[in-house]
Amino acid sequence: MTTEEAIIERLRFLPDAALREVLDFAEFLATRTQEREAREEETQWSDLSLDSAMRGMDDEPEIYTRADLKESFR
Repeated sequence: MTTEEAIIERLRFLPDAALREVLDFAEFLATRTQEREAREEETQWSDLSLDSAMRGMDDEPEIYTRADLKESFR
């Protein structure tokens, strides 16, 4: 028996009020999953954007030295 089948079997014996509660919880889980996927996709785009912006910067010469600092922290 799959998880889905087990859930459906259990639902058959619940009263209407409990079924509404299960539906609310299922909708909450679906919303939470969609929000998580949206955040992950946003993070991937942000990382890609940062990678693109920083591309080639390792090859640039250093234009400042420690002597250029007004204050030195230990």
